[in-house]
Amino acid sequence: MAVPIINDWAKYFDNPDEGLGSSYERIVLNKLLDFVCKTYKIQSALETPCFGFTGVSGINLLNLARQGIKVSLEDHNLERIEKIRELWQELRLHTDIKYNLDYVKLDYPDKHFDLGFNFSALWFTQNIRSFLSEFCRVCKKAILICVPNRNGIGYKMQIKDYSPEKYPFLHPEYLDPATIKFLMKQNKWQLQDENYIDCPPWPDIGMKKELFFNRLLKKQEIQENNTEPVTILTYYQDEDSEFAEKMFKYSFVERTAPKQFKKYWAHHYYLLFTPENSE
Repeated sequence: MAVPIINDWAKYFDNPDEGLGSSYERIVLNKLLDFVCKTYKIQSALETPCFGFTGVSGINLLNLARQGIKVSLEDHNLERIEKIRELWQELRLHTDIKYNLDYVKLDYPDKHFDLGFNFSALWFTQNIRSFLSEFCRVCKKAILICVPNRNGIGYKMQIKDYSPEKYPFLHPEYLDPATIKFLMKQNKWQLQDENYIDCPPWPDIGMKKELFFNRLLKKQEIQENNTEPVTILTYYQDEDSEFAEKMFKYSFVERTAPKQFKKYWAHHYYLLFTPENSE
């Protein structure tokens, strides 16, 4: 997640054009989520916090809901919660979405969800130790956590506007995979898989990728409002059945690049956990 989304998230509800970069990201994320859900026979999922994606907030698990999986969400912004709820209703899908001020406590019974999911949003939690303890308590089959690739060439550019004084509620130190693995181990959850994800042929930069390619080709005269809108919502509204296929055309780097290259080029890193001694 780029820091600017903290301030301009609302614009995507008025104009859901996420551009090529975020659209590709959504499709490869859907593929990973589908794999996890099929592997662990997921019937319910909690995403908390659900704000963290550079684009339309609260729709990371829409594809699971379309498959009949019960989806619950949490957010710390009441205005955004209402917009997320309205969007799900427009798509004729249901989600239970709750307000959570600091994510120190998750107000659910033990082992209430099959899957816990967090995408690039751990730094909104106000106590990572308490949050992960609660996350492990309320989930029973799998927990999938995605963080920005902090080795990536674009990461520092994406957080260039960050300072503790300007964003006291944001904790970049919580995005460290080693810390996450240590705390999950303390909660008796074991690492099943980890890898780079979201490794397209463009760098992790804070601009629409269409504009990046235009500038790369020295088409400086092409402005942002001249690019064709790209949004996964047309796919979910059954208006663009080939959307996923079109995005996968850009997956050749994701599929073929060696891990050492992805270490510096991939945009995100995922960690998949299951309870210790689980079958």
